[in-house]
Amino acid sequence: MSSLSSPSPLLLHRPLVFAPSPPLRHISPAIPKPSSPPPSARAGARLSRRSRGRTISSCSLEPAPMERTSIAEVSLPQDLLSYARAYWVARFLIAWNINDDDDACVYLYASRKASIFLTDEGIEGYDVKILLEPEYNGLPANVTEKFPHIVNYRAFKISQSVDIGNLLKCQLAAAFYVDGKCENATGLQLPGVLDDLFAYNGPLGAVFSKAAVTLYLWAPTAQEVSVCVYEDPLGGEPVESVQLEEFGGVWSAVGPRSWEGCYYVYEVSVYHPSTSRIEKSTVNDPYARGLSSNGKRTWLVNLDSENLKPEGWDKLADEKPGLLSFSDISIYELHIRDFSASDYTVNCDIRGGYLAFTSQESAGIYHLKKLSNAGLTHVHLLPSFHFAGVDDDKSNWKYLDDGEMAKLPADSDKQQAVVTAIQDEDGYNWGYNPVLWGVPKGSYSGNPNGPSRILEFRKMIQAVNRIGLRVVLDVVYNHLAASGPLDENSVLDKVVPGYYLRRNTDGVIENSACMNNTASEHFMVEHLILDDLLNWAVAYKVDGFRFDLMGHIMKRTMVKARSTLQSLSKEKDGVDGPKIYIYGEGWDFGEVAKNKRGINASQFNICGTGIGSFNDRIRDAVLGGSPFGHPLQQGFVTGLSLEPNGYDHGDKSVTDRMLSASADHIQVGLAANLRDFVLTNHEGKAMKGSEVLTHDGVPVGYALSPTETVNYVSAHDNETLFDIISLKTALELSVDDRCRINHLASSLVALSQGIPFFHSGDELLRSKSLDRDSYDSGDWFNRLDFSFESNNWGVGLPPREKNEKNWPLIKPRLANPSFKPHKHHILAAVDNFVDLLKIRYSSPLFRLMTTNAIQERVRFHNTGPSWVPGAIVMSVEDGHEGRPGMAQLDPIYSYIVIVFNACPTKISLQIPALKSRMLQLHPVQLKSADELVKESSYEAASGCFTIPRRTTSVFVEVRGA
Repeated sequence: MSSLSSPSPLLLHRPLVFAPSPPLRHISPAIPKPSSPPPSARAGARLSRRSRGRTISSCSLEPAPMERTSIAEVSLPQDLLSYARAYWVARFLIAWNINDDDDACVYLYASRKASIFLTDEGIEGYDVKILLEPEYNGLPANVTEKFPHIVNYRAFKISQSVDIGNLLKCQLAAAFYVDGKCENATGLQLPGVLDDLFAYNGPLGAVFSKAAVTLYLWAPTAQEVSVCVYEDPLGGEPVESVQLEEFGGVWSAVGPRSWEGCYYVYEVSVYHPSTSRIEKSTVNDPYARGLSSNGKRTWLVNLDSENLKPEGWDKLADEKPGLLSFSDISIYELHIRDFSASDYTVNCDIRGGYLAFTSQESAGIYHLKKLSNAGLTHVHLLPSFHFAGVDDDKSNWKYLDDGEMAKLPADSDKQQAVVTAIQDEDGYNWGYNPVLWGVPKGSYSGNPNGPSRILEFRKMIQAVNRIGLRVVLDVVYNHLAASGPLDENSVLDKVVPGYYLRRNTDGVIENSACMNNTASEHFMVEHLILDDLLNWAVAYKVDGFRFDLMGHIMKRTMVKARSTLQSLSKEKDGVDGPKIYIYGEGWDFGEVAKNKRGINASQFNICGTGIGSFNDRIRDAVLGGSPFGHPLQQGFVTGLSLEPNGYDHGDKSVTDRMLSASADHIQVGLAANLRDFVLTNHEGKAMKGSEVLTHDGVPVGYALSPTETVNYVSAHDNETLFDIISLKTALELSVDDRCRINHLASSLVALSQGIPFFHSGDELLRSKSLDRDSYDSGDWFNRLDFSFESNNWGVGLPPREKNEKNWPLIKPRLANPSFKPHKHHILAAVDNFVDLLKIRYSSPLFRLMTTNAIQERVRFHNTGPSWVPGAIVMSVEDGHEGRPGMAQLDPIYSYIVIVFNACPTKISLQIPALKSRMLQLHPVQLKSADELVKESSYEAASGCFTIPRRTTSVFVEVRGA
């Protein structure tokens, strides 16, 4: 233990010396100073301490001599300091969940060299010891709002004479003493005090001026930071090494403009709680805008350079496909590699990468053009930032022998064994393991070093825009691939350890989002997210963002994200910000559930913001069960009650009720899942969408506007639409009927109010051989075939890791050749999907823009206890120009009726409210290649609709007919 002769409350072995640097913009969110306890409480505190024969000042560095009781009775756990159970929540305030004992003393310890250790007598090896005074009024409201999970913790004050900034660069510990005996000790979590002292809104990363390049790095806990500049992307010695200077937690260095085009890394010396050591880590710039292969070094690049812009890039905002309203959006989810890896009409040099989207004569582009011409508006690309799991250097990839694999039986386990044997060395991964958010992934480019990835990414955006489609990026701000000071994929946790990642009350990193959950409730995490979104929107002219596990991000961050993007303009930024749409997964689980870490961006919280969220209610009602339930649980289209598959759902009365409830859920979804939409449920009661409940009592409807609902039945997660239908339907069903069910399910999404979302390949009967999680299953299981020769069914049992428990169900289906669709099935599915898009975009009545319009115009028929099971009838009414009442929206159709028939047989429905109308089958369906839909009919005199089995029929009333 060190003996300090100075009366100062903080003295370090090696005082930090700060070189001056230009002032930076610094923001300190106001946190009120802790209030003093009432006089009676203060007096009581003084009395209780003095009654033990000693007096302790708030500036005391050592306690006065005291009598010790024996400490040999109970030894302290020696791992206590490996936890961080105390929170430094504000400049002079610490929270700790310890006993409320007036006779106790709490001390804060610091060691610049990280030499603190714990003995049975207490903390040793420190440089500094500071007495913490109780804050009797507890934690202030702004602290508990930011950290609601510690609302009941005790609060302790730090003397305002303490040099907090220097203290935060040390190893820190707190200890709790009673009668001189150390009863407890812990490390500290620092995000609260770092936000209070060092919140910053100025420039970060590399900033270019005419004569210089200035580097800025936010690292308030670092003891030293230097930058090493290289001419080479991977090897060689640094041509220059420069020590950065700190001001207000931001380190900076100014270099010559000749640095542009060089590569650099930072060397950061900082205390890291995961090792309890001062670590000197080599790390990329968190604000990197360019990288060398595999993120070895950051590339110093000015994204405004003309040589990084495709021809016409600066005018792309004026070429963007038209978008009158977010209600006009439809989304097609696509993985960059899936799009062309198996497309032999694409040059092999660019297959599987960004430039494949520029191959205008390829089968894949022809298909996208076809969908675009039918009305599709957006392509959603799975992660395309720098992620772990795929080597950027293609020469290191391993490949399968497709010819030999094709010889294996459809139900063999050998294919998956071969795929998984090389899955860490092939070119495939979905990309949900982010390393650096702000740089395109190098493995999709021709050369991962230098400008290729940037230029090619921009060419991809431009090419997709020019075929009439806007581009959505999948962003993964909720977690990171790595943490700690040693992992090569760790970045943020090397720069400011313990800050960017959300931790539990023991100080352990939360992993509910997959791994290394980030904490957007911390100011600089939110700041990084917002800056990254601006980078993609302005520098790459991206048209929308899909937020992975959006519920793990705070609502405040999402609202700021939307506002920030919407504020962009073509005149100022070259981007039409109000046309940028954002949506995400509003699942509410893990440590953030029920607002335990603040108000998060869950489905129920995000409503009213204009931000979209995925509607899992319609997915589960349509297909049955959930991705977490038994795979044989049936739903509305897969045979529930009408065509059982042998799974025990209960007796017929139970399955009938389940089918009726599913129809209610679907109807709410068809009405954009609006919270306040009123419909008649299966019991004949008028109910709001929020009053219709799932089996576990959760409201079905939650949205406040139609564009807040993203309706879907399949996505990259879980089985493909065709695969889940093949699992849930009865074994004896024909492949013809499974194809019709695939189309029926798609139609429920395509003709719903709100925003329809489709997984790429839904329209191709795409199969992943029943793989429920193909994130790392290679090209073999993820193949998309735009030649339509195969849908990829029956290419072996799916990988063991995520699917083995279902192999007994999967194997007989894969082995049965009757399950596999033929080319004519695939072509018919494509035609039917294109028809759905054409129908959706034939009338604005399918894309109503407001909640009031939906409530006023949308009606459901065939409801209540006397409904015809398996049929949903929806009508959408328009007004008439010059007549009072609702406004006219559609110049062609005045009334539309959609009938969804999930029954295995033809049905006839008599709807009295729809008698005497001039309805006829939609012109698109009259010309359809599907002969069965043409058999649909309507009789005006009786209001009777006759609909073929497993068919969606659309009837329209033409104005002036």
